[in-house]
Amino acid sequence: MTPTLRRKLEALAERREELQRLLADPSVVADNTRFRELSREFSQLEPVANAMAEEGRARADLAAAQAMREDPELRELAEEEVTAAQARLAELDQALSLLLIPRDRRDEGNLFLEVRAGTGGDEAALFAGDLFRMYARYAERQGWKVEVESDSPGEHGGYKEVVARVVGRGAYSKLKFESGTHRVQRVPATESQGRIHTSAATVAIIPETDEVEEIVINPADLKVDTFRSSGAGGQHVNKTDSAIRITHLPTGTVVECQTERSQHANRDKAMKRLKAQLLDAERSRQAAAEAQTRKLQVGSGDRSQRIRTYNFPQGRITDHRVDGLTLYDLPNILEGGMDELIGRLMHEHQVDELARLAEG
Repeated sequence: MTPTLRRKLEALAERREELQRLLADPSVVADNTRFRELSREFSQLEPVANAMAEEGRARADLAAAQAMREDPELRELAEEEVTAAQARLAELDQALSLLLIPRDRRDEGNLFLEVRAGTGGDEAALFAGDLFRMYARYAERQGWKVEVESDSPGEHGGYKEVVARVVGRGAYSKLKFESGTHRVQRVPATESQGRIHTSAATVAIIPETDEVEEIVINPADLKVDTFRSSGAGGQHVNKTDSAIRITHLPTGTVVECQTERSQHANRDKAMKRLKAQLLDAERSRQAAAEAQTRKLQVGSGDRSQRIRTYNFPQGRITDHRVDGLTLYDLPNILEGGMDELIGRLMHEHQVDELARLAEG
């Protein structure tokens, strides 16, 4: 661990001691709001304090084992204990470094998943359908719920566009690196000459946070259209204009919802997603200015960035943001087996964040 990171850890330890004193102060205890805020901060620092205490014990164990080397009869045992203590310290050093990475409070929350066909015509729509199915299968494996809010099927299968809400703890933390352009290279079913075609689809991951309630939208800035739902619902969808399309005129942002039977429920869902998109757009502008040198530009707003290629003839998937990230496991990944891919991206993000912390 670098001296800079060590100083940051020591500062956190000092802050925890300060919080402990404040929480024992009668004036703080009497102030419910402040007491609750300080208690939350104190609990967030608990893992750091525990890891540092464990590190202290491991250092003591190492010192004791090194002292045992002086005794010829205990030297062999001492060497084993020295090796074990050094390995434990290395583990704790890594764990403490990761605890320094600022937590994104959105990580544990839900998200909106948007997949749109790009260049490539019918093949792009089919690929967009493959991507959505991949995410839906992955969500199923994680125990998350996927709620389709609107879709526009392709003429020969797949989707021109599909928007869904993914509900589950930690959903955003694992899928937030998926935004961007996904490219596919394969032989379409309609290709008689066996030629490989290249097409693309774009993915957008938008976090659903409590902050959307704080966004105030002027009703005069909205254009609201109603239309008949095209999804499931039997005769109901043919008789009522329950689906909602909302356009935010200043930004041109358009959202639709047609999953509920009532127009009111669809409007509520659409407004929630509109607010989430506007909040994400604002954060994207800030992130783009601050994170130009980062490999995984989460929330950069650059949906045109080509992030990944799916090559069917070779059965491989390559993420272009991380050197050497090529996996020859394409069929399994498309069935939702994304753990290794997502794990590599999360690790790369941690490395980037630690490098930024070390730079101060």
